[in-house]
Amino acid sequence: MAYPNPHLSRRRMLAASAAVVVSFAAASCTASPTPAPTPAGRTPTASDPWRPVAHLTAEKNWLNDPNGLIHHNGTYHAFYQYNPRANSWGNMSWGHSTSTDLVHWEQQPVAMEASGEEEIFSGCMVMDTNNASGLGSAENPPMVALYTSAYGKNGALPQGAQAQSVAYSLDGGTTWQKYRGNPVLNLAPTNNNFRDPKVFWYEPGQYWVMTTVVADAQVVKLFKSTDLLHWDYLSDFSGAGAQGGLWEVPELVQMNVDGSTAKKWVMLLSINPGGIAGGSGMQYFVGEFDGTRFTAENAASPDAPLSDSQWLDHGADYYAANSISGAPGEKPVLLGWMGNWDYAQNVPTTPWRGSMAIPRELTLVRGERRYELRSAIATAAREALERRSGEVSKKNLTVTSSIQDLGADFTARSQLIELDLDLTSSREAGLILRQSSDAKSGLRISYTKETRTVKVDRSHAGTTNFSEKFSPYHQITLPSVGSDGKVRLTILLDSSSVEVFAQDGVAVISDTFFPDWDATGSSVFSLDGDSTISVHSRPL
Repeated sequence: MAYPNPHLSRRRMLAASAAVVVSFAAASCTASPTPAPTPAGRTPTASDPWRPVAHLTAEKNWLNDPNGLIHHNGTYHAFYQYNPRANSWGNMSWGHSTSTDLVHWEQQPVAMEASGEEEIFSGCMVMDTNNASGLGSAENPPMVALYTSAYGKNGALPQGAQAQSVAYSLDGGTTWQKYRGNPVLNLAPTNNNFRDPKVFWYEPGQYWVMTTVVADAQVVKLFKSTDLLHWDYLSDFSGAGAQGGLWEVPELVQMNVDGSTAKKWVMLLSINPGGIAGGSGMQYFVGEFDGTRFTAENAASPDAPLSDSQWLDHGADYYAANSISGAPGEKPVLLGWMGNWDYAQNVPTTPWRGSMAIPRELTLVRGERRYELRSAIATAAREALERRSGEVSKKNLTVTSSIQDLGADFTARSQLIELDLDLTSSREAGLILRQSSDAKSGLRISYTKETRTVKVDRSHAGTTNFSEKFSPYHQITLPSVGSDGKVRLTILLDSSSVEVFAQDGVAVISDTFFPDWDATGSSVFSLDGDSTISVHSRPL
């Protein structure tokens, strides 16, 4: 859970010396849900030009970090930080949406709403299949949420304190009860930045493991439990990677190494500020977990350049992603917030503000000097996008030191695009999307051969004057290009965002932008020579 001002409550502590305080009461109380509207559709209009058609957002009001992601009985549940009262950060509650395909989402009633005593910050969700918590029954095991309680006046802890709490549902996530013994996990002394629980089942030890953070100390704290209610301290992870801001939303996940029988553990970790593109960002570490301690391998040191750390995304708008518990398949499926705390509260959308990125699945590969993650649009989401698309438009062009308009077949405001670039004699080539009729504005996506750089330039792609921190462009240098010299980009363009997956997910750039309603043109270009360009587009 990120604050809109990352410098709030930046009280540092020696996390390694903090003792653990656990609550043991066992009764429960009911949290009444507040009704929320069900969206009538996902079609942007001239009065609401930036509403996504392929990404989760709320019908109205503010949302940020995804929470409580779970797949249960064929339905994906996404809970998320939500303000039921306004289009800005505050009154943090858990909003709730459901989907069967990760693209088409239906908004549900608010799951847990903030009160003056407690706001409901970030957390996670698991099915307690064996009813180890005792909160359900063998016949009807509970869906259990672990979340951060942020206490206000007259709360269970002093105002400003944060601790971990439990809520549960016995009707598949529709209604929620708070555990009377909350908080179930606290630090001594009480801490104002102890948050973001994420839980997984550790099979060798037959217990649950929770990752949390002491955000302003840049420390991930690990705990274990057999019943999700009583937690014992395991270890700390710190002293590696980017340290320039709050550490948030940690997750530890075991992954297969692609093409081998080996397995590794991956720590996902958000940071704000201090990300590779400025402001918010997501780094990761690969290593080993022995049931007690996570040890990173070949991790960047805290004083190393940001480029030495490993980043899940090189755009400005990908943060707080975590995996969907119980998602089908062997690969982690992540849902992340498509926002950046540098400017998220100022983006010019109304009556809603904030959306999620497209769900993506991760693959772990052995790189030249360390293990690396590859990203792709999640299989279920990709299939849903292809089902909803219109007829595929295709063009294969040779472009010589010029810009060529792609024509009426490429004017959809939202598209799924496959772009192949072969810079035979040119210096740079690429694609311009959401281009104005006078060609003075547009989102420019390019590849420069000499530096192997993929770049997304949003500096002239619509409204930018809402924040001085709305950075103009983002880029990544590819480690290598295939033997054929071609660069392949998968591009998901939505009404106010773009996600560029380069070279089968070697790198991703996710950015929001806010184009004019009438800007719908598309062009390809080649600079200083010939380029062979192939573009396939599915309108969404």
